[in-house]
Amino acid sequence: MAGVLIGIWATIRFSLFAPAPPANAEHLCEIFREHPAWYDYARSSQDRWGTPIATQMAFVYYESSFRSHAQPPRKRLWGWLPWFRISSAYGYAQALDPAWQDYLRANDGSWYAVRTDMEYALDFIGWYNHLTNRHLDVAYSDPYQLYLAYHEGRGGFSRRTFDEKPAIVGLAKRVRNRAFRYDNQLSTCEQEFQCWRWYQFWPFCSVPG
Repeated sequence: MAGVLIGIWATIRFSLFAPAPPANAEHLCEIFREHPAWYDYARSSQDRWGTPIATQMAFVYYESSFRSHAQPPRKRLWGWLPWFRISSAYGYAQALDPAWQDYLRANDGSWYAVRTDMEYALDFIGWYNHLTNRHLDVAYSDPYQLYLAYHEGRGGFSRRTFDEKPAIVGLAKRVRNRAFRYDNQLSTCEQEFQCWRWYQFWPFCSVPG
């Protein structure tokens, strides 16, 4: 019975009540004004793992367009019958099943840590990039190479599989450009989202110490 209730709760929480994609995904300030909790999640991931807020959000922009239940298209059997999906990527961060299970095991994940929740999607991105930084020495300030390693996997990145994939190289460049643009935008408005104390209010906020 408990398992059934948990399943029902999770369905309601992460499907029916999933936030809509932001109305203006081109400007990070507007994204966080519409979904202020997303700033808190991105800030927490940055503090824990090191990936800048703007880079995390640029990843999500290109991975899922901020759609909580994004999935790759299905293959077509005989040209028309819906068949298996081309990969197990799912959620905001398009995390693959094996990588997500590794993340859960490494972080004591439980049933409530799901790929359709922005909090855990951003933490996953931060965790994955932390391993890329640690094992491949890719700087957190280099969203281009971070994304190549994210998309191709660290093994594929080491083998330079992207050299044969000009479309992926082009995508990584767009991620880099958006990350830098988001970072510039955030610098103009971040103080709005730093009212961490009950007595603080914008524009008189401070970074949490």
